[in-house]
Amino acid sequence: MAASELYSKHARVWLPDAAEVWKSAELIKDYTPGDLTLTVQLDDGTEVEYKIDPRTNILPPLRNPDILVGENDLTALSYLHEPAVLHNLKVRFMDSRLIYTYCGIVLVAINPYESLPIYEADIISAYSGQNMGDMDPHIFAVAEEAYKQMARDERNQSIIVSGESGAGKTVSAKYAMRFFATVSCSSGEANVEEKVLASSPIMEALGNAKTTRNDNSSRFGKYIEIGFDKKHCIIGANMRTYLLEKSRVVFQAHGERNYHIFYQLCASSHLPEFKAFKLGCADDFHCTNQGQNPVIDGVDDAKEMCDTRRAFSLLGINESDQMAIYQILAAILHLSNVDVKDQSADRSSILPGNVHLMVFCELMGVSCEEMAHWLCHRKLKTTTETYVKSVSKTSAVNGRDALAKHIYARLFSWIVDSINSSLKSTTKQHSFIGVLDIYGFETFDVNSFEQFCINYANEKLQQQFNQHVFKLEQEEYMKEEIPWTLIDFYDNQPCINLIEAKLGVLDLLDEECKMPKGSDDSWAQKLYNTLLKQNAHFDKPRLSNRAFIIHHFADKVEYQCEGFLEKNKDTVNEEQINVLKNSKFDLLLKLFADDEKAQSSANKRTSVIGRAGQAQRDNKKTVGLQFRQSLHLLMDTLNATTPHYVRCIKPNDDKTSFTLDPVRTVQQLRACGILETIRISAAGFPSRWTYQEFFSRYRVLMKQKDVLPDRKQTCKNLLEKLIKDRDKYQFGKNKIFFRAGQVAYLEKLRSDKLRMACVRIQKTIRCWLARKKFLRMRESAITVQRYVRGHQARCYVKFLRRTRAAVVIQRNVRMWAARRRYQQQRSAAISIQCFLRAYMAKKQYYKLMFEQKAVVIQKWMRGWLARQHYRRTLAAITLLQSCVRRMRAKKELKKLKVEARSVEHFKKLNVGMENKIMQLQHKINEQHKENRELSERLNIVEKNHSVEREKQSREIKNLLRSEQEARAKAETLPSLLEQLSFLQHELENTRREKEDLEEQTKVYKEQTQQVVEELNMKNGLLNSEKDEMSKIILEQAQQLTDVKTNIENIKQMDKDLTEERSRYQNLLSEHLHLEERHRDLKEEMNLSISSSKSGHKRTDSNYSSNSSEFSLSLGSSEGEDSSIQTEDETQSTVDLPVLLKLQRRVKDLEQDKQTLWQQLDRKEEAQQENAKQVEEQTTACRAELDLEKLKRQELESENKKLKQDLTELRKSLTNEDSELMPPAPGSLPYSILLDQLSSSNDELEMRKEEVLLLRSHMVRQEALKHKDSALGEGVKLDLEIPSFQDVDRSTDIHTLNEDGELWLAYEGLKETNRLLEFQMQEQERVHNEKYRELLEEVNKLKNEKEQQQKLLAQSLFLSEDARIEASLKHEITRLTNENLELLEQQEKQDKTMRKLKKQLKLYIQKVEDFEASAQQKNNASLMNAPVRAVNITRKEKEYQGMLEYKEGDESRLLKNVVIDLKPRGVAVSFIPGLPAYIIFMCLRYADSVNNDQRVSALLNSTISSIKGVIKRRGNDFEVVSFWLANTCRLMHCLKQYSGDEVIMTRNTAKQNEHCLANFELSEYQQVFGDLAIQIYRQLIKCVESVLQPLTVASMLEHEAIQGVLGSKPTGLRKRSTSFPEEGAVTVEVLLQRLGHFHTTMSQHGMDPDLINQVVKQQFYIICAITLNHLLLRKDMCSWSKGLQIRYNVWQLEEWLTERELADCGAKETLEPLIQAAQLLQIKKKTEADAQAICNMCTALTTAQIVKVLTLYTPVIEFEERVSTSFITTIKNLLKDRVESSTLMMDAKKIFSVTLAFTPSSVALETIQIPASLNLGFLTRI
Repeated sequence: MAASELYSKHARVWLPDAAEVWKSAELIKDYTPGDLTLTVQLDDGTEVEYKIDPRTNILPPLRNPDILVGENDLTALSYLHEPAVLHNLKVRFMDSRLIYTYCGIVLVAINPYESLPIYEADIISAYSGQNMGDMDPHIFAVAEEAYKQMARDERNQSIIVSGESGAGKTVSAKYAMRFFATVSCSSGEANVEEKVLASSPIMEALGNAKTTRNDNSSRFGKYIEIGFDKKHCIIGANMRTYLLEKSRVVFQAHGERNYHIFYQLCASSHLPEFKAFKLGCADDFHCTNQGQNPVIDGVDDAKEMCDTRRAFSLLGINESDQMAIYQILAAILHLSNVDVKDQSADRSSILPGNVHLMVFCELMGVSCEEMAHWLCHRKLKTTTETYVKSVSKTSAVNGRDALAKHIYARLFSWIVDSINSSLKSTTKQHSFIGVLDIYGFETFDVNSFEQFCINYANEKLQQQFNQHVFKLEQEEYMKEEIPWTLIDFYDNQPCINLIEAKLGVLDLLDEECKMPKGSDDSWAQKLYNTLLKQNAHFDKPRLSNRAFIIHHFADKVEYQCEGFLEKNKDTVNEEQINVLKNSKFDLLLKLFADDEKAQSSANKRTSVIGRAGQAQRDNKKTVGLQFRQSLHLLMDTLNATTPHYVRCIKPNDDKTSFTLDPVRTVQQLRACGILETIRISAAGFPSRWTYQEFFSRYRVLMKQKDVLPDRKQTCKNLLEKLIKDRDKYQFGKNKIFFRAGQVAYLEKLRSDKLRMACVRIQKTIRCWLARKKFLRMRESAITVQRYVRGHQARCYVKFLRRTRAAVVIQRNVRMWAARRRYQQQRSAAISIQCFLRAYMAKKQYYKLMFEQKAVVIQKWMRGWLARQHYRRTLAAITLLQSCVRRMRAKKELKKLKVEARSVEHFKKLNVGMENKIMQLQHKINEQHKENRELSERLNIVEKNHSVEREKQSREIKNLLRSEQEARAKAETLPSLLEQLSFLQHELENTRREKEDLEEQTKVYKEQTQQVVEELNMKNGLLNSEKDEMSKIILEQAQQLTDVKTNIENIKQMDKDLTEERSRYQNLLSEHLHLEERHRDLKEEMNLSISSSKSGHKRTDSNYSSNSSEFSLSLGSSEGEDSSIQTEDETQSTVDLPVLLKLQRRVKDLEQDKQTLWQQLDRKEEAQQENAKQVEEQTTACRAELDLEKLKRQELESENKKLKQDLTELRKSLTNEDSELMPPAPGSLPYSILLDQLSSSNDELEMRKEEVLLLRSHMVRQEALKHKDSALGEGVKLDLEIPSFQDVDRSTDIHTLNEDGELWLAYEGLKETNRLLEFQMQEQERVHNEKYRELLEEVNKLKNEKEQQQKLLAQSLFLSEDARIEASLKHEITRLTNENLELLEQQEKQDKTMRKLKKQLKLYIQKVEDFEASAQQKNNASLMNAPVRAVNITRKEKEYQGMLEYKEGDESRLLKNVVIDLKPRGVAVSFIPGLPAYIIFMCLRYADSVNNDQRVSALLNSTISSIKGVIKRRGNDFEVVSFWLANTCRLMHCLKQYSGDEVIMTRNTAKQNEHCLANFELSEYQQVFGDLAIQIYRQLIKCVESVLQPLTVASMLEHEAIQGVLGSKPTGLRKRSTSFPEEGAVTVEVLLQRLGHFHTTMSQHGMDPDLINQVVKQQFYIICAITLNHLLLRKDMCSWSKGLQIRYNVWQLEEWLTERELADCGAKETLEPLIQAAQLLQIKKKTEADAQAICNMCTALTTAQIVKVLTLYTPVIEFEERVSTSFITTIKNLLKDRVESSTLMMDAKKIFSVTLAFTPSSVALETIQIPASLNLGFLTRI
């Protein structure tokens, strides 16, 4: 595609920058070919004009889409260039805090300068067995890939770890070796893995030092070969070292340290064993104080010394050799402090009393005078004479330092050889994995000989790396049949030739070293003359004649020639060495023993010539030559292996955690070859997609008609349309190859297509919103107009009304004026009439008033009397009631005090007290209210009386006036006198009435006061009662608190019990493991003894050491002693201590086990007391069940009688020895017998049907009654039909009556065929019905799906309210339909039940009629038959539930019942637990004969046999499940028939008769319990091994809903299961496996409680594995993956519901996974979101939450990453949470198992022994 398409507006590019190397920018203007500038805008908003070079016309590199940023593999990037690599590493390192990234075949590791929790054992377990592309990048993934390829390809592997100092090479190599030591197992040799790991602290102490760049820098290179045997187990290791930096022993730059071992030795100088070394602090010695930085922050040298000494001991270096090593190191420290005095220009000396020299010589065991002499002198040899010459002070100091370096180098080499000898394997090595920890490319301000050798080694490694990358690319193209064109990659062979070829730098250096007067200057001139103009990689500095420049692959480096010759020669004064060789110090002599061998061999070769000194000088290899040879050997080794590369990057020089310096990082990326790898990949087709991946990703770019069944052709057609240039892509067999930038272009097209779709959706929605807004505005305008017009109309109407009102007012005013005049005239006429009429009216009024007052007084008086009588009656009744209630309350109080101690009564009493208090309070309120009413009424009466008095006083005044008027008018009105007398009389009456009323009022007040006092007294009593009740309530509350406290204590005790049980089971598991180890060691010892003896015969070992095993399991010390004594005394001395340690450990474990069992018994006794109450409740439920069983037994006994009658009849027909011959066919007796036979057969069939009906009825009743009770667990119905083998048959075939018996057999055969045919037809009918129902259900689901799709399509065009209403309507319709269907189903079931009831009644009636008719026929035949009656009844045998066996038959019994038994056939054909019942029945026989030896032998052999089967077939789930069920059943039988009174109450009377009579086997119950726990743990391991490969593929990788996730480029490290293929593991496969497990356990008769515990453990394993892989896979942390996980978890929960296992605790174990899925889907932006996450994720730890948020990766462009500020907020909110800091869930955790006692309902006397078990030697008693 053209540049104008890519460099368009808004395209993002990278611009060079001095500080950040590359800076991001965005085009704000389209680029047109020919433009000289690009207008871009930086991220900070600055606009920049980027100039384009017109000669090259190179445009700035493009940025990758955001969706590709942060990928696990750099090769997955569409644009492969330096800025893309740098940016991807920066995002992963700083934002996601991920330190590992793939770059093709290379693992890039960035040093975080912080301890990370990603190297624990659970992380190793998670990466073990996984494909490299399936997990996030990690050093463990590289190690696993190497280990897997070694095992698969049978080819040696190498892991090459490189990088500059401080990048983390040593740590990476150490973790790789730790991975190998963890995932492999030792092969016969103990502690091989520990020894391999122990070599690391030793080599770090002796070869690592603090530099300015790194606190633990490796100053040597090492290559460790870890050897493996054919089983891929570590058997040994070998180490090779390269170029130890000896100069550091005597010189360190400022801020650096010497090797760690010196500082560790000084820090431990106070120890007694180091007193003789006369050491002090590190500042006291010259070789440790030059850097002036003797302490490393956070490092304790004394503690590190302890670790070093422990590592020495672990590697087998004895204490004497260790002290010798420390002695030599201390001598080196003292040697550095030897002071040389200057006597003249060429003479020097050491003072005789130099303390440090004396200590040095004392420690080294040499003469002080000789060493002082040769430190200041040297010997010169010529052909004829030898001279001793003194040297200057400088030469003497150099010689002293050279001696110290030489001693340290020899000591270092000797320690490496000792480590190799300790790690060397005695067996043959089959393959190895090498770990190369070597220095990276180095360039300093001053570069010397060490940097030259280091860079030379990196040149060789880079060449090998380039060739390997090129080879892999070529193989990939050839595999996919892509045309291969040669890619031009950088070949550094010319630079290597410059260094190592003839007349190269090293060759000229060696030649100059041989010259007598060779110097650094002369060597530099030779370099200039020979190489300056001949080789382009060699150059000379402008301002120096003592330096040279070499152009390496990473950078050009300037080397200073000074010191090259001296370091290359590595010369030491031979006389000083001779002095050391004369030492009495053994280790020192060992160090220089090689020199003597080499010298003697050289003397022999040169004895003829006679110039030994010259020969030694010529034959001595220089350092450069040695390094070149060792490097060639290393390259040969690497080329013979499959290499794996780890490139370590140092992010900054300040050692700041998670901070990336772009300049330093780019320098290292260029130096380590990462960018060269990118360049090689970018030169070809770096982006590679499978056809399915491409189709899934870019399906949006196709139309429906373009999609073909052939995915490959579909992808080809699409690419031909999208990319016109065929050179930009190639079609392989399985993949599509793209050149750089093409995937980005396709992503751009995809993003544009999705963006256009979004725009179209937005356009439609905005149109809908705008139209909706317009319609609302239009409706609003119409509404406003309507209201305005209404307002105007109302105003007009108001005006009309006002006009009319004015007219009316005028009319009325005029009328009023006329009427007023009329009224004045009329009132004048009426006034006259008024006075006259008033007199008459007053007279009449006074009369009426008198009568009315009298009526009122009578009314009040009668009312008062009635109320007074009512109150007195009410008070009497109330008093009577109070007395009666008080008497009852006292009785009730006594009763309540008795019952007051129960918690339930307290609760009920609280409720009653509260109600009573409320009633009392209500009563008090009513009385207060009544008092208020009475007081108010009293006030009203007083007011009325006062008003009456005022009225009477006014009347008296009126009367007085009237009297005065009457007296004035006495003459004229004599009648007034009479009226006056009458009024006086009335006044007197009124006064008397007033006095009476006052008295009554006084009495009423007194009574009212008494009532008020009584009410107050009652109120006080009520208050006191209230206080007492409140006290009682408080006491009850305190008691409730105590009860709650007790409940909490009980819960805590349960928790402690669970912990104790878990601890005990772990100890038991360890004990059993030690038992197996002990047994294996004994077998190996016996085999070794047997191999040494001649004529020894092999014996069957299946039943060996039974008693010893049992004695070990019971903790018997005598058994242990005897087992020890029976061992052969000729066993090896190595095995005996191991056996003693194991036995001591077994004793300790047995003591712990006994203690734990006692604690467990004490705690379980309390639980059993609680269980008794539950058992009492179940007793009532058993009565009805026993009644049903009794009916069934009666019917079965009748069936047996009928069978016996039939058998007797057949015998009588075929008996030739009887007195009378059988009747002839056709005769009357023969026909009678035939009738009887047919009637008996019919009756037998009817009885069978009736028994089956009753059994099914009992099963339903039992399931309904005991579904939730403890009784339901123990009830098992025996529904087996007796086999034909149990029917007694005649053994003599010649006695058969051919006319009679064969005909009967033929008729029976026909009847059987008809029955089978009927059953087949019935099954076919049922199958057809089920098929029809399933078909209807499928059609129904299809219809629902179509309706939902239609509803969804319609709802898109509706408003939100309408959408909700539509969805509600749809939901109501759906529920209505479901209700109708359920009603129809219920009606059908009711009809079926009625029909079955009718049939049952009909069958019962037929049976009764048939029995009556059969009885009549039998009577008639007996009366009419002239022949002798035949007796066909036999008394039924009663078995005792025991199996008799002969002594010594235990092995035969267990061979048939345990060892050779196939669980599948037994589980299907026979009753569950049959082997356990058989063994227990045999045990009962041994108990009945009172033979303790037979009991012990049988039980011990059983335990041993079961252990043997589990050991041999422990990986077979069916076998382990079968024997777990039978072991538990045998343990329950031992307890059920033990004779315990508590348990006997649960048994039937017959079962109690079968209890053991002579032996108490409680200890064996414990042994079988331990065995069951062992088998349970093995069962869980089997389940884990099966679920491990299924879980990740089904729960995480499989997409049940295609297209939800989408796919992203995955680079060279393709995921193994990126897309579904044929046979892919789905959730359905996982559920099928879980269903198989559950079905198998149910068929084996395992206890339901135990099945629940297994299911809970299975779901925990699924959750742990899934969550651990989610935390280690960045590609799985997305929103869509969270949706997929929740869907898969829902399927698991549905499976639990279908199996009725919802309450087993399995759902709770899935909670962490559910919360992790929710965390992926929840909004993650604001602080409220952070708070919601913290409240939601209670089952996840803080580390897990932060990890998920950090790994969250958008799959599509519209998602956003989680910001670092949000993650910081989460951390702050969760910082106070107390929890474990581990990241991973413990997938190996096994919950403690409880083996609840489950009694069996199977009667032992009814158990039949199948003939297929070959147990004919057993006899039922």
